[in-house]
Amino acid sequence: MNAKALILSLLLTSPAIAQGFAGLGTTATDDFAVPAPNPTFSFPEDHGPHPDYRIEWWYLTATLLGDDGQDYGVQWTLFRSALAPARTDTWDSPQIWIGHAGMTTATDHFYAERLARDAIGQAGVEAVPFEAWIDDWQMTSTAGPDQDAISDLSLSARGADWSYDLALTAQGPLVFQGDGGFSVKADTGQASYYYSQPFYSIEGTLDLPNGPVAVTGQGWLDREWSSQPLAGDQRGWDWFSLHFEGGAKMMGFQLRDSSDNGFTSATWIEADGTSTALPPRALQATPLKTAQVAGREVPVMWRLELPEQGLNITTTALNPSSWMPTLFPYWEGPIRFEGTHTGRGYLEMTGYE
Repeated sequence: MNAKALILSLLLTSPAIAQGFAGLGTTATDDFAVPAPNPTFSFPEDHGPHPDYRIEWWYLTATLLGDDGQDYGVQWTLFRSALAPARTDTWDSPQIWIGHAGMTTATDHFYAERLARDAIGQAGVEAVPFEAWIDDWQMTSTAGPDQDAISDLSLSARGADWSYDLALTAQGPLVFQGDGGFSVKADTGQASYYYSQPFYSIEGTLDLPNGPVAVTGQGWLDREWSSQPLAGDQRGWDWFSLHFEGGAKMMGFQLRDSSDNGFTSATWIEADGTSTALPPRALQATPLKTAQVAGREVPVMWRLELPEQGLNITTTALNPSSWMPTLFPYWEGPIRFEGTHTGRGYLEMTGYE
């Protein structure tokens, strides 16, 4: 059995990630650590991995404008999923890594996926100096010694006939989602530790099948880890990151359950980085239009309302067919929005079967 086949076998038979999206719907066990309220974060250490927790990710999305006048989107994600809360220096390490990369245009959506085991050097994350990688895909700190380790990054990934190489510079502070980084996902109390760097300015190059395009734009990095962030009847989520004209931002998500009584959460972020966590269900997310995508009915236009901030917008996808047909399939792509506020953002949707 080759290495990829072995990893797939472990992934598909493991109770840690056999259900839901990367195992997020499974039942927590006493073996793994569970997030608790009032967390204390320590940097740069918390930019690195947390092997005592079942799941974790380093998740970068970017809305870009090319020198050809066209809109583009980029995704770079490294998932860590644990079969057991430990790390070893041998091939049987219980830490498994999954890399996803995507690049979106108005007419095409490109994707690639990589799989790896821990401890053999093929994939991993180091906090000092910060580096996240899987094969030749890299997210590497270029920050100075007195800066936050992820304040400046170089980012690269490639697929069969496409690639990107980007430089990211943070123009604002880290933002802690939920209650100081403790992000509740359900009325029954499931939660994660969750912070973001939503203030990246970006420049670089996309290599498309028909040639390179120079791009500039905005980026958003999410850092999240937990062992059971979803309740048993929650079947997927719709996650939005929004960059408003004028510099403010918003993160919002809806977790859909079997009765369609979704649990929503949102954080409003001012241009100076001051953030306000909104109460559960303050955000209202209503699908307005669906499309057939990969044989599924998927919402591609949404109304988002946040009365406490005077927000009432309609989002539209740059490319409705932004499907990631990976081991755990989902929709991921750039959006535009208009209404009380205008701007660009990113949307991720999981659990549409």
